[in-house]
Amino acid sequence: MERHTFFATISRMKYIERWALMRNSRPENLSEHAVEVSMIAHALCTIGNIRYGKHLNGEKAALIGVYHDAAEIITGDMPTPVKYYNKEIREAYKSVEHIAENSLLERLPEDLRPSFRSIFEADVSDENDAYMRKLVKAADKISALIKCIEEENSGNREFTTAKETTLKSLEKMRDNYPEVRDFMEEFLPPYGSTLDELAI
Repeated sequence: MERHTFFATISRMKYIERWALMRNSRPENLSEHAVEVSMIAHALCTIGNIRYGKHLNGEKAALIGVYHDAAEIITGDMPTPVKYYNKEIREAYKSVEHIAENSLLERLPEDLRPSFRSIFEADVSDENDAYMRKLVKAADKISALIKCIEEENSGNREFTTAKETTLKSLEKMRDNYPEVRDFMEEFLPPYGSTLDELAI
C-alpha cells in the first residue's frame, strides 16, 4: 500500500514559531495558535447560529481554523508587517501560499483530496461559507490579540503596537459581524487573568 505524508507533514506545525521578529516572554508555535483559532471560530459560528439566526457550519469552521496556516510548514511564518507591506508582496505571498497548500493536498491519497480541498479553499457560490470564513479570519485576529494581551501582562512592551493594530482591525469587524462583538465583550476580558482569578 502506498504511503502518504500529509499528516506527518501537518504534525510539523509544532515546530513553526510565530512572532519571529519579536521578543516573546513565552514562544508560541503554530499548533497552539491553530487550536485556539479553531475553538474561537467554532464559538463565533455558534454565537451566530443561536443569537443571530445564521446557518453556519461551526464544525467546518473549527477544521478550517486547524488548517488555516498549514502552508507555513512549507513557507515559514512571514511576519505581518512584511506580508502586508504593499500590494505586490501581499499578492506574491498569496500565490506562494496557494502553491504550498496544493503541495500539502498532493500528499493525500487522490480519493481524499476533494474533502480536504473544501477545507483549504472557499466555496465561492456559498454565502454561508464566505461568512463563516470571515469569522475564521476574525478568530485568527482574536487569537493574535490574546497573545498580545498575555505578553503585555507579562511586562513585555514588544507587543504594544501589534495589540493596537489588531484591536483596530477587530473594531472594524465588530460592526459587520455581531458574533465578533459578542465574543470580545463577553469572553475576551478574562484573558490574562490568573488561575485563581478565573476560579472566582
